[in-house]
Amino acid sequence: MRFYELVFIVKQDASASHVDSIAKQYIELIEKYGGHVTKTEFCGLRTLAYPIKKNRRGHYVLINVAVDVDGLNVLKEQLRLNEDILRHLFVRVDKLDDNPSPLMQKVLKDDTKKDMEG
Repeated sequence: MRFYELVFIVKQDASASHVDSIAKQYIELIEKYGGHVTKTEFCGLRTLAYPIKKNRRGHYVLINVAVDVDGLNVLKEQLRLNEDILRHLFVRVDKLDDNPSPLMQKVLKDDTKKDMEG
């Protein structure tokens, strides 16, 4: 089994519950092919660096995955076919990290800062 970090961006007009259901759908697919997920992070609605299919913002989701090549290929195909997914990226890693990602650390830091100000 190989380890991957999967990041995908969902269209801006999708609700948070819809983004959650999309992530659960892919987690179930990974588990169906004998893989497992160690971490799922919903990084929220963020501004994109450039417009993608007329979207200026997107919901970012990061999933740490351990899966075989067959499951990975099926997952890539399903991500490519989903119209709500703007972009996706797989990065192969040596080991899966359970700590919050740098993006999530920034989100948490910003939330803490807002709580202190307000």
